[in-house]
Amino acid sequence: MSTVIWVAVIVVAVVAIVAVGYLALQQQRRHRLRDRFGPEYERTLQERDSRRDAEQELRAREQRFSSLDIRTLDAQTREIYTRKWMEVQERFVDAPGFAVTEADHLVTSVMAERGYPTEDFEQRLSDLSVAHGRTLDHYRQAHEISSRAAHKEASTEELRQAMVHYRALFEELLAAPGSEVNGERSARQADLADRDPHHHDPRQPDAAAPETTDGNERAYRRDPQGR
Repeated sequence: MSTVIWVAVIVVAVVAIVAVGYLALQQQRRHRLRDRFGPEYERTLQERDSRRDAEQELRAREQRFSSLDIRTLDAQTREIYTRKWMEVQERFVDAPGFAVTEADHLVTSVMAERGYPTEDFEQRLSDLSVAHGRTLDHYRQAHEISSRAAHKEASTEELRQAMVHYRALFEELLAAPGSEVNGERSARQADLADRDPHHHDPRQPDAAAPETTDGNERAYRRDPQGR
């Protein structure tokens, strides 16, 4: 076999190795994005013209997120916000629409406390998707119901669902370092409550299930931890 043929074989082999390595790297990056963004990966894929555009968008979100001063909350601040959430839940009994609006403001306040910009709702979604992609759709649904509630176009049951959705993100934003599992549990409970209005976590009695007293629907007598 001549030297030229050997060189050609080696070049082809090198090109093949590089191509395989590139594909493997692409797959690794894709899996990392899917793991990090969860359902937001598929949503972004549907909203963009190509997978490449979608993944570029997600990487751009990561880059922006890394420039933000996102911080965790200290124990005292978490306790203050937990009490505020309990107060909002209690107000839901007599003024569900007002309570949902307060819940929206409270979640926004926690975001600001954590260091997230809060001026624009779509930008909030983009920034939150990097670290809270698995609960972000709950926030979207809650915000949509809250917007309709402002025009008195949401039913009491929808308002109850909005509170459950808000709580999913609220608990995750409030969680202490290493407590992400609580946020995942809250997101699962919000999913179940959204599919089955009468479902509630046995570890959180009546936290998501409405009661009926004197003909009026009553709910949220418990705090975010089900106490």
